[in-house]
Amino acid sequence: MADEPLVLGIETSCDETGVGIVRGSTLLVDAVASSVDEHARFGGVVPEVASRAHLEAMVPTVERACRDAGVRLADLDAIAVTSGPGLAGALVVGVAAAKALAVGLGKPLYGVNHLASHVAVDVVEHGPLPEPTMALLVSGGHSSLLVVPDVTADVRPLGSTIDDAAGEAFDKVARLLGLPFPGGPHVDRAAREGDKVAIDFPRGLTSGKDLQRHEFDFSFSGLKTAVSRWVRAREEAGEPVPVPDVAASFQEAVVDVLTRKAVRACADQGVDDLLIGGGVAANSRLRALAQERCDAAGIRLRVPRPGLCTDNGAMVAALGALMVERGREPSGLDLPADSSMPVQLVQA
Repeated sequence: MADEPLVLGIETSCDETGVGIVRGSTLLVDAVASSVDEHARFGGVVPEVASRAHLEAMVPTVERACRDAGVRLADLDAIAVTSGPGLAGALVVGVAAAKALAVGLGKPLYGVNHLASHVAVDVVEHGPLPEPTMALLVSGGHSSLLVVPDVTADVRPLGSTIDDAAGEAFDKVARLLGLPFPGGPHVDRAAREGDKVAIDFPRGLTSGKDLQRHEFDFSFSGLKTAVSRWVRAREEAGEPVPVPDVAASFQEAVVDVLTRKAVRACADQGVDDLLIGGGVAANSRLRALAQERCDAAGIRLRVPRPGLCTDNGAMVAALGALMVERGREPSGLDLPADSSMPVQLVQA
């Protein structure tokens, strides 16, 4: 096997069929087939629709990835796949495809954790990860703070969401404001025209006993409810809803909590490097406020480009390549699709 392993990664945890190919830490291709348009009319991801879309997209996306990367399947050194967490049916499609490739090609198989992959993907853009790294992962299903001494073997949860994740709150508030699904990009866009201090929305778990009990946890359910009540009150009074101001004020509440807790976690754990990943990491205000607060605290910030923040196959391939380079044992062919796979379990 070459010093820099050639690894194909498959990601099907939600509504994106992602196939990435890396050679060591060099990204060769990141092919994505999204079914988001099929879910938009339902206002959210429908698991059965996602699973069927993955089935239809898998072979064409693998073929496109190999063609664009200029490699043959026979050239690969290993196959990596998201084993969990995620939607059960969607995960099954990816895991089954990866097993078929591994058996057919006689290549080792690595079933990896979706959240750890969001951390690992930054190596293809900004080089080796500092050890340890603090990771703030924010998406439609997760808001997590992780201490990462070794992304291939040692990921330690420090805090997580106790109700609505940040991305879920963005989707629900977007629906309240009449904005399309997925809500994150549309709220971000509307917020640029609004006043972020126009409305004083609550910051959950940031003071008093709540902070003491949940120092590094997140809660956005109360914020979502506060936005809903504020909008309903305006509508019942027959007054127009200032969508840009609501979007900006809501967004500021979310990113204020995320960045405040992340910087606090770095100080608490003595970690000088913060990585932000997951779909919400594409949010422009989150990136700007995180940079501002990290600069003030003397923390080095790493954020992948937006296309690598959302779910993709490159992140799975990147973690798989690190597994190979560090001599981790491959997964067995009894590899499960684990919808509730804990983040501490980096490899299944």
